[in-house]
Amino acid sequence: MSKICQITGKKAMVGNNVSHSKRRTKRTFDVNLFTKKFYYVEQECWITLRISAAGLRMINKVGLDAALKNAVAKGYCDYKDIKVIG
Repeated sequence: MSKICQITGKKAMVGNNVSHSKRRTKRTFDVNLFTKKFYYVEQECWITLRISAAGLRMINKVGLDAALKNAVAKGYCDYKDIKVIG
């Protein structure tokens, strides 16, 4: 799986490592991603999402259903990409 948050759409950025002598080499700034299980009340099932810390804060603020609808509307994830656990 790619390193993209399914709620906020955040992905890895590219930047530079800068040494003391100011030499620059390319590096990536990865997203703070983790896999989390949620109980989706509207569908009465457990789902698994790969979300960032900012995505978790958004779910806590607006709710799981509203966050998923917003993510699908913006194209960050699709309902078929969401893993449903029995």
